[in-house]
Amino acid sequence: MSGLECLRVYAAAGTGVCLRPETAWSYQVVVLDAALRQTRTLSVPGLPNRARVSASGRMVSWTTFVGGDSYTASGFSTRTGILDAVNGATVSSLEEFSITRDGRRYRSADVNYWGVTFTADDNRFYATMSTQGKRYLVRGDLAARTVETVQENVECPSLSPDGTRLAFKEAIDANPAKGWRLSVLDLATMRVTATAETTSVDDQAAWLDDATLAYTLRTSDGQPGVWSVPADGSGGPRLLIPGAESPSPLT
Repeated sequence: MSGLECLRVYAAAGTGVCLRPETAWSYQVVVLDAALRQTRTLSVPGLPNRARVSASGRMVSWTTFVGGDSYTASGFSTRTGILDAVNGATVSSLEEFSITRDGRRYRSADVNYWGVTFTADDNRFYATMSTQGKRYLVRGDLAARTVETVQENVECPSLSPDGTRLAFKEAIDANPAKGWRLSVLDLATMRVTATAETTSVDDQAAWLDDATLAYTLRTSDGQPGVWSVPADGSGGPRLLIPGAESPSPLT
């Protein structure tokens, strides 16, 4: 398909995003058109981790792992940015945004974000925010440069095509050391449904349609594969594409 090497990809409505090596120690966000031609390039710090494009193809997001933040016990934190592929407006880090946590304004040096998913209006989005050892689902507003917490223990959200549910990875017993369960949150009722995938899924799942999720799992030797499972908790997981990762449905 292409000679372009990407560590993480996603695409929608004729826009693609590729997180690729720039040098041995640096990386780029590359925006692609429907013919895989590069339209915009942005150098970013850290190791690529997550990537998303809004349903309209206008908004692009990415998350990287970075080192050197003094507040991290592990030595690593994240940077999450957003780019408007039409006018080039860029948010280099969501850490610039104002936070409302549990109804009150909140500030902390240890705030990190990852795993953006956009709503249909290209202004609002959902993401994960971590602070003080807790992980929250946040709802964001690009124009207002604000985020507000919605619920705890929701990581790597992915909005369904109909905009009613979020697929996410739920830390077992709220402890990531125990692994994650691929689950679905109903935004109207806030009810969580665990999928039939019981293997720990450390990925931002993609919706193949309104009923089916796709995600990456790795075997013991590190080889990836794209799997699918129904979003309503029924059925069971199925291997779709051996040796592949970063699933992205194109319609």
